Amino acid sequence: MGEIFANRYELIDPIGRGGSGAVWRSWDHRRRRYVAAKVLQQRDAHALLRFVREQALRIDHPHVLAPASWAADDDQVLFTMDLVNGGSLAHLIGDYGPLPPRFVCTLLDQLLSGLTALHAEEVVHRDIKPANILLEATGTGRPHLRLSDFGIAIRKGDARLTQTDYVIGTPGYLAPEQLRGCEPDYPADLYAVGLVGLYLLQGRKPEPGEFAERFAHGTPAAPEGIPEPLWQVVAGLLRPDPQARFRTATGARKALAAAVELIPEDDTGQDPVEVFDQLGPLPPGFGPSGPQHPGPSKARQSSSLPDPRSRTSDPQGRPTPAVPASVPRAAAVPVPDPAPTSTPPPDRARTSASTPNPAPHPASMPAPHPAPPAPTPVSSTGSYRLAPPPPQPAPAAFPPPGTPRPSPKRTGPPPKVTVPVLLLALVCFAVGIWALTQT
Repeated sequence: MGEIFANRYELIDPIGRGGSGAVWRSWDHRRRRYVAAKVLQQRDAHALLRFVREQALRIDHPHVLAPASWAADDDQVLFTMDLVNGGSLAHLIGDYGPLPPRFVCTLLDQLLSGLTALHAEEVVHRDIKPANILLEATGTGRPHLRLSDFGIAIRKGDARLTQTDYVIGTPGYLAPEQLRGCEPDYPADLYAVGLVGLYLLQGRKPEPGEFAERFAHGTPAAPEGIPEPLWQVVAGLLRPDPQARFRTATGARKALAAAVELIPEDDTGQDPVEVFDQLGPLPPGFGPSGPQHPGPSKARQSSSLPDPRSRTSDPQGRPTPAVPASVPRAAAVPVPDPAPTSTPPPDRARTSASTPNPAPHPASMPAPHPAPPAPTPVSSTGSYRLAPPPPQPAPAAFPPPGTPRPSPKRTGPPPKVTVPVLLLALVCFAVGIWALTQT
């Protein structure tokens, strides 16, 4: 059973990690569907401001994976987005290597379509790379791409959070003007699109700075295996001079559509490219329609859960990213923790009834799966029953009527305060009398 964040999002298992936080597969109890939840990992001012900028981005486009909602729980915050289960372009290249040219044209057209919607909102992404471009698990059908991760995106005209002489982005996917510290602009995103296209066609990451020399004397010849019409579009995205580059994603997309007409159909005899489900099966206790246990309750809040940093892997042995203390870990099956609470679930209470230990108090929520029989361990943390309060002494009888009651002693201010105040009052009184006699 996963843990509840803000009494709404049930964090199930980690599926990714970025520079500003971990991404979890989660169940939204309000909307009754699975979502991806990005939990902020840092708490400094810059990280919080970037989080506010990212979660405030609302772009409804089929090829943009923008945040949909957000929530806060104590000192932790997260935002959610659609769950995309086909992995990233990096996974696809790892499975197949260089991709067929027409397949690459489909991906680039969708990427430029999403980028057009992003630039229409005057937002510069600044971190376009294969790992930030996700795919739906469409099998051998037409691929469906989603541009994600707007952690360092910036709206034109907004204040920059980068320190002087620092460049933010991913090495190898930075435009030459970004390395010179120029203001973020749309051609820098288009340069990164060209690098992504070359990565998909060649199956390897381009070397940083290799295009400055190759474009010094015009457009170089097309690399081996890349059709000339497609290379002209990619080269137009990769020009070192931003003024000679495509100025808009719409213009690059039109040029790509014209180039596709000149590229022959892929007839290499190879198996078609298939986009697999990269997330894997749901852990026990969860099904296609959601968790197989009651919904969230106030008894299962993330603020009352054990410290998730005590675990470094999930129940299947896979490493999990480090998350802040108040962000709960997902547990596929209930197992006894190294320091469990002294209030076990009912199934463990039944198994420990045969031991000489006292019977524990019933837990507030039932466990979704039976746990193996084990004696109730001793813990220094958890829920305890408080001792009854000591008996209070009986109140004294009221005195009979007519009995004089001692008046409480009232103390006045000390002499060192009253004497100066009185002297000042006399002076003011004398000045007032003098002023009246002068008129």
